[in-house]
Amino acid sequence: MSNNQDEARILAEDTATLHKMGYAQELSRRMHGFSNFAIAFSIICILAGGITSFQAAFSAAGPGGVFVGWIVGSIFSMVIALSMAQIASAYPTAGALYHWSSILGGRGWGWATAFVNLLGLIFVVASVNVGAYDLFTSLILGNMFHIDTSHWGFWQQTIAVILITASQGAFNHMGIRTTTRLTDFSGYLIFFIAIVLTIAMLVGAQHYDFSRLFTFINYSGKAGGGVVPHSGNLFYLFMLGLLLPLYTITGFDGAAHTSEETVNARRTVPRGIINSVFWSFAFGLVMEASILLAMPDLGKAAAQGGNVFFNLLAGLPVILPVKYLLYVGIVVANYLCALAGVTSTSRMIFAFARDGGLPGHAIWRRVSPTHRTPVGAIWLTAVLSVAATLYSPAFAALAAGCAMFLYISYAMPVAAGLLAEGKTWTEFGPFRLGALSKPLAVISIIGVFVLIYIGIQPPNNILITYGLGLIVLMLVLWFGVARVRFPGPPISREAIASRAAEIAAEERAVHEGTGG
Repeated sequence: MSNNQDEARILAEDTATLHKMGYAQELSRRMHGFSNFAIAFSIICILAGGITSFQAAFSAAGPGGVFVGWIVGSIFSMVIALSMAQIASAYPTAGALYHWSSILGGRGWGWATAFVNLLGLIFVVASVNVGAYDLFTSLILGNMFHIDTSHWGFWQQTIAVILITASQGAFNHMGIRTTTRLTDFSGYLIFFIAIVLTIAMLVGAQHYDFSRLFTFINYSGKAGGGVVPHSGNLFYLFMLGLLLPLYTITGFDGAAHTSEETVNARRTVPRGIINSVFWSFAFGLVMEASILLAMPDLGKAAAQGGNVFFNLLAGLPVILPVKYLLYVGIVVANYLCALAGVTSTSRMIFAFARDGGLPGHAIWRRVSPTHRTPVGAIWLTAVLSVAATLYSPAFAALAAGCAMFLYISYAMPVAAGLLAEGKTWTEFGPFRLGALSKPLAVISIIGVFVLIYIGIQPPNNILITYGLGLIVLMLVLWFGVARVRFPGPPISREAIASRAAEIAAEERAVHEGTGG
């Protein structure tokens, strides 16, 4: 059998799987293994959070907070990624966490998961685009062109973020082929720039003191540039520093949100989730270690607060072309990170809207017959992510919110699966955890409660307002409207069977629009 015949058979199986869950194949299924991995790897982007949130750990518990914290945080990320991968293998849909929670925990649990996941995803795009703006002004305008932007403020940032986000929306609008090419490039770019950055840091190091990687120093308060409020409890500070790896290694649900655009999704998506976390951990650990080893004086570096990485990079004794390559590469990687975030978020909105989960759902679930992309969801993502920066322009709060809300949404279907496994959940995909399934689920749930505690500590206590506001809003919407009007995804055999004619009509409309 030829490769074309093999792929045609696999595509037919993917479509049949989607039909069995009550959905039409409206989106274009073009992504293969690397592309699915690359979109999750791009959203994680160690050149984004691994750089822009470096001070969250370093200015708390020193070099040990960064290096050991990266290991601890990454282990937790892998635990929850494994649990998610098992569910993704069973239910490969664009709704991902929302759909999983609905099947395993019920309509209301799925609805709640959707809103928490949506908020976390919006924070991803918002925080990375604010970070991209900061990196552009610091590295490109400041270090390359020596333009003083110290007097720039809210309006300059807002205008820049609007332009950045609009361009990302436009690329996503143009089709998954365009997006895939960009995120594939992003995957290679992250590997390349991380390697160059690591080598540059090691070349610039005056000496290699590997013991500092395991040395914990209290840099809270003034000693750390005021990044973290002063505390005498080093363990508490270490825990706060876990926001560095947990903010960075998040967004890997992007592999799941693009399930309906991925070939052989039941096998490819779990690999994409797991591999994106593993390689981010491995390359990120070496990169962060090189940054720590390159510091001439830890105390002086910590006192620079949020500027520690930028000043260190600017002072490296390497030739200018290498520095400029790093400057441009880091900024482009951050831009593509948020672009991939728009892709992931828009697929989640599309999936939730097609089940009637959002006001104006007919608009947000619309698929362009020309590009076969959820255009309404793409532009709603753009608007919401810009709006998030208006209320909370501080990068640290956006980063903490991204980590906290996303990991809560990750744990919700995992918790539902823990209770449903072996009872109502009896059909699994090719990827199984076996005896590890329930222990890993328990660890995931406990870890998320710890993360919630970390995430709402000063200076990120604005997230208490976000969290309480979200809870109140969800309660009002659920009991006031959604409990009666929201049908949820088709789960029962009767509901799925009743959608057969609608599925055929939706697919026919898409094929006619593309001339297929």
